[in-house]
Amino acid sequence: MALFGALFLALLAGAHAEFPGCKIRVTSKALELVKQEGLRFLEQELETITIPDLRGKEGHFYYNISEVKVTELQLTSSELDFQPQQELMLQITNASLGLRFRRQLLYWFFYDGGYINASAEGVSIRTGLELSRDPAGRMKVSNVSCQASVSRMHAAFGGTFKKVYDFLSTFITSGMRFLLNQQICPVLYHAGMVLLNALLDTMPVSSSVDELVGIDYSLMKDPVASTSNLDMDFRGAFFPLTERNWSLPNRAVEPQLQEEERMVYVAFSEFFFDSAMESYFRAGALQLSLVGDKVPHDLDMLLRATYFGSIVLLSPAVIDSPLKLELRVLAPPRCTIKPSGTTISVTASVTIALVPPDKPEVQLSSMTMDARLSAKMALRGKALRTQLDLQRRGELGGPRLSGVLPPTERTWRGVQIPLPEGINFVREVVTNHAGFLTIGADLHFAKGLREVIEKNRPADVGVSTAPPPSTAAV
Repeated sequence: MALFGALFLALLAGAHAEFPGCKIRVTSKALELVKQEGLRFLEQELETITIPDLRGKEGHFYYNISEVKVTELQLTSSELDFQPQQELMLQITNASLGLRFRRQLLYWFFYDGGYINASAEGVSIRTGLELSRDPAGRMKVSNVSCQASVSRMHAAFGGTFKKVYDFLSTFITSGMRFLLNQQICPVLYHAGMVLLNALLDTMPVSSSVDELVGIDYSLMKDPVASTSNLDMDFRGAFFPLTERNWSLPNRAVEPQLQEEERMVYVAFSEFFFDSAMESYFRAGALQLSLVGDKVPHDLDMLLRATYFGSIVLLSPAVIDSPLKLELRVLAPPRCTIKPSGTTISVTASVTIALVPPDKPEVQLSSMTMDARLSAKMALRGKALRTQLDLQRRGELGGPRLSGVLPPTERTWRGVQIPLPEGINFVREVVTNHAGFLTIGADLHFAKGLREVIEKNRPADVGVSTAPPPSTAAV
């Protein structure tokens, strides 16, 4: 009995669970590309390090080191990996930082000053990004862990007081190394918590698709990392803009992502497309009225030939009147995805009439049409586009009306996939499964991280730029 009760509770829990309509998997194949772009961004961020002035006195010598700037980052070894519970881990070993600073030395009444180049050697950085879902359903960097160290400093002092600087160099470089150690992690913490979150803010969560319909791309749970990929579950549901609180129950199967050969995979269930079609149906968009010149010429000729017998029985005054074609979808269309292809089932009413000027229209035919449309999905950039082809004519007879459903601006424009600004898909491959389809692709940075972040950079208000004590530089 206890076992039966447990199984029943599990059944109830499963019955109320909502499956994602859209899933995205980023595989380890993408990490090299992401790392290269990320390291360019990191180098630019480290160049913003501000090191306090270093002042001191040894005997009769007074020195001041100021205006310390990082000029370049030279990498020997770097790795970017997925790590369970940490999501992304970047490790840099045996790197070097180029520096330039101003020196000032006072000995009795003698003064020496100028600029000099230096280097920080044996730089090691280990930083992890923890990703999570915020209350609005947006993906965020929720924590940044950091350990950084500089093993040695070197500065090539010269000039009149070279021997003096050689004597003081141990004190100066040790002090600079200590200060540099203290500055690396705060810069990385700020880069993750403020700047990378500004990039993630460009991913759509709840946005308008057009003037009628919006889409909900909120995360359903925190991203999940394994050693080989990062998986994200999105609600993937459309809604009419006039009914933002309306939602279609998701009874479709859960999309599954097993592949890891491409940089990224996106999966869409039948629910994703059903919610789109029902949203447009509720918004009153699934109807079409064509009169006169709006009816394509070939279709006009086909319809007049089909109903020639009915037309010739009319009075000569209306035979050459403009033709009117009305198509109205009677129920929300439904999508069926199989390994053999994707089809859309539609039930619509079709009315064909002549419209004499200043006279009542003359109906030639009225029928209910059950149609199956073949749907082909394609991904261009970040837009999912649909091409529809009418497979068969109405159940009550009548002409083939494939010309009534040409590709529209709405289907051509498509709907955006939840990726940050500046990143696009390339080399896409669409694969159909039972109840869902997947699109495998590689990534392309159409814009650099710096360009996108600077465009969307928030004011640094209310965000700490210093890491927690446990992540401070060592």
